[in-house]
Amino acid sequence: MLAGCLWFALCSDPPLIPMWFGGSFFPDYHQILSNSALASSMDPLSKKQLFLHLSDNSIIIDSDKNMSFKIDKESGKKYYMLGARRLSIFLGDIPFCWVWNSSPEMSRFYEVVELWIISWLDIKARIETNILSPKTTYGAYFVYKLNAYSHGFEKKPVEFQVYFEGEEEVHGHGGRHGVFLDPSKDEQQLCRDRGDGWMEVEMGEFYNDGGEDHQVVVCSLMETDDHTVKRGLIVEGIEFRPKFGI
Repeated sequence: MLAGCLWFALCSDPPLIPMWFGGSFFPDYHQILSNSALASSMDPLSKKQLFLHLSDNSIIIDSDKNMSFKIDKESGKKYYMLGARRLSIFLGDIPFCWVWNSSPEMSRFYEVVELWIISWLDIKARIETNILSPKTTYGAYFVYKLNAYSHGFEKKPVEFQVYFEGEEEVHGHGGRHGVFLDPSKDEQQLCRDRGDGWMEVEMGEFYNDGGEDHQVVVCSLMETDDHTVKRGLIVEGIEFRPKFGI
């Protein structure tokens, strides 16, 4: 129903997008865009043009330029992606373990990080639910690729877990699941080619109620077998996307 209303608003003449996009449906877009380097170039756009631009393109936001933002054209719900610099990576600042590369032709972000060699793999992301769309089920997706010299990811699955901060102790190891980042042909359905030069795999999902007491969602990736040396993983970030039909 909502998707149909949005499509009608988008196609009507005169367009009704201001009622949705600039009104109560999406009241915080000015604040979101204010920290974008492209903010001034978007000022001349009408609300309809801005809506269409943000539904067709991810833009970099926040002062550190390590977060991107997009909206879903059908529902108006928000997408966010945290770049590698926004993640908590064990030994991420140790050069002989991880190497930070500037590759503007490779990624939307200024830097990506490449695993040189490590045995204890531990990556976490945190996002506050108050910036996400309320009453929405989100999926968290690990965005990565493997270089030609990758090793260890075909032998051991990494463990993914998505939970609300403070609830890990309550649920223990519940909700964890293992995925091979370098899967065999029989397992490739879990890892998907995004079409932008990167792969993705779903880490888990959560429901954002959108109440006044916002929470922090934690996404965890771990593989801590000291006997399995790992290398060749390139991380772009973790994306949060609304899931539909759930």
